[in-house]
Amino acid sequence: MVQNRDTKTTRRGRPRAYDPQAALQRARDKFWMSGYSRTSLDEICAATGMNRPSLYAAFGDKHSLYLKALEQYWSLVLGATTGALQDSDQTLREALMRAYDEQLSIYFSEDGSSRGCFAIGTATTEAAEDREIRDVLAEGLRGLDADFEARLQIAHQRGELKNDANPAALAVLASATLHTLAIRARAGVNLADLREIARKAVDVICG
Repeated sequence: MVQNRDTKTTRRGRPRAYDPQAALQRARDKFWMSGYSRTSLDEICAATGMNRPSLYAAFGDKHSLYLKALEQYWSLVLGATTGALQDSDQTLREALMRAYDEQLSIYFSEDGSSRGCFAIGTATTEAAEDREIRDVLAEGLRGLDADFEARLQIAHQRGELKNDANPAALAVLASATLHTLAIRARAGVNLADLREIARKAVDVICG
């Protein structure tokens, strides 16, 4: 029997049954609460609704998935910080407080749980023995320093800081304040108290 080639149907690729960014976010949230080492692949599969083959195909192994989640987080954090600090209509004090408020909104989950910073809370634990994680962590921290320093340089030029102020040193202080807010949020300090810590730090930075 001769097969009629005209009757053959063209096989089409199956559409993705998941949103990669949403799946990555759900995996990130699981890492966020349990840490990298304590989070199993089975837990990630349950959180994302993906089976292991699909998870590996989309993101690679657990380590690759975590790195992607960490990079996604830094993109979120730096985007929020840059947006807050680059608003030229705000004073330095207003811009700094907005930057801290943006991060505090990330440090608390939608249900109000205080989870702190994903990078500080999970990557610092792994960074000592994992160079790839350490590099992504360090790059993100440098990005924060750079954002703060750029805004402080502008403030110095505008006369919002004392003539002898050192924008680079103040930028490190501004970043360090963000890190202590992250740690204290993870420890369960409430939002009002964290905002008061941020306000006092802004007082020091602005002189």
